[in-house]
Amino acid sequence: MKQILWFRRDLRVDDSAILHYANGEVLPLFIFDKNILNRLESDDKRVTFIYKSVLNLKKKLKNIGLDLAIFYGYPEKIFQILQKKHNFDTVLCSCDFDSYAIKRDKEVECILPMRRLYDSYLIHPNDALKSDDTPYKIFTPFYKSLYPLWSSDTIEEYSVFQNNIKFDFDYTFIPKLTDMGFVPKDLPYFLEKSPDTLCTEFISKLGHYEDNRNYFYLDGTSNLAVYLRFGLISPKQVFNTIKKYPKSEFFIRELFWREFYAYILYHKPSSEFENYNGKEIVWSENKDTFKAWCDGVTGIPIIDAAMRHLNTTGLIHNRLRMITASFLTKNLFLPWQWGEKYFAKKLLDYDASSNIGSWQWSASTGADSVPYFRVFNPYTQSAKFDKDGVFIKSILKELIEVDPKLLHKENGIQENLFMDYPSAIVDIKLSRANAINKFKNERLQEI
Repeated sequence: MKQILWFRRDLRVDDSAILHYANGEVLPLFIFDKNILNRLESDDKRVTFIYKSVLNLKKKLKNIGLDLAIFYGYPEKIFQILQKKHNFDTVLCSCDFDSYAIKRDKEVECILPMRRLYDSYLIHPNDALKSDDTPYKIFTPFYKSLYPLWSSDTIEEYSVFQNNIKFDFDYTFIPKLTDMGFVPKDLPYFLEKSPDTLCTEFISKLGHYEDNRNYFYLDGTSNLAVYLRFGLISPKQVFNTIKKYPKSEFFIRELFWREFYAYILYHKPSSEFENYNGKEIVWSENKDTFKAWCDGVTGIPIIDAAMRHLNTTGLIHNRLRMITASFLTKNLFLPWQWGEKYFAKKLLDYDASSNIGSWQWSASTGADSVPYFRVFNPYTQSAKFDKDGVFIKSILKELIEVDPKLLHKENGIQENLFMDYPSAIVDIKLSRANAINKFKNERLQEI
């Protein structure tokens, strides 16, 4: 049997479903997909990270007697050429649930049989249905239904099938980043570490994780999101490493939110673009206020700091994601799809299902989303989680001498006529009331 092992969002050798189920002559490959890369900016840091990870995967595959063929092009054309020349029996690959992945896989499946495997997540979405065989819409019952899984001490990982034979192929081609139109970029410090090292470091944070994870000026999170997104570590490996330690329960529950959002997108793929709850909301379409939000010039310090940090680093703390998303969808009353698309463009750890799910949560349109009348007050949030303005001042250098109390007061900075800082683009109290009224009117029209 001749098989293609198509690595995509599973750039690892350990706990690899495709290496476990592979059998016979195998051609491991990775494709730098032009359909994806052509949409990205030349300085996109994700491409640098993926590039380094692919080269590392190639080394690891060589250590077990295999190798990695690296391609740059369109998957459909690449598979057509491979199949015409070599006549493979099947292709093994890890699953993905967003619209492009589904379209891409259907095209490839017309060329040769495809076996999709599910090691990017802990469960297959069809393995957690209600008694009437319909999917859960609320996280808590979904989570409770998986008690046998998350209450276990360990989850069995995949082993590598030892009798595979490396397919005779020219594995020497490695495209340069510059050949693909990208500039090599420096990465955040933690992306220069191995996922195993990050897990070890995170264990020391577990005791205070539930509280510290909200303080965005602290290094209180696992820093594993990018590694999980691109599969340098599997969710089972993370679970097995962390679960045995005291106070791991809250973090393990967070892992299952990742499962839940993938589950929702799988069962309702239209939610990638449409409101999950089916409600018709007439959003504002003010492109000027959207641009101010994107650029971090809203006149609201915590929003501006979060967005400028995202634009510069590709990183945004989860608490800041909620604050900026609430501000966009409730205070500016702009479509969540606009924010989701912008985050997709910028986030190093962009994962379609998690990003879509969390944006719909903030917009009160998603599965188990926040009630429409809950609107994050950005000043209250910054006062609670960045009281001394440590994070804000680290990004907004022009405010470094400002009394921290003014950072958390509406128009507090603007009271100083000599301060070069933009006026707030919206009144928080009035915009909150307007948003609630619009959601109420939509509910009344349904009735």
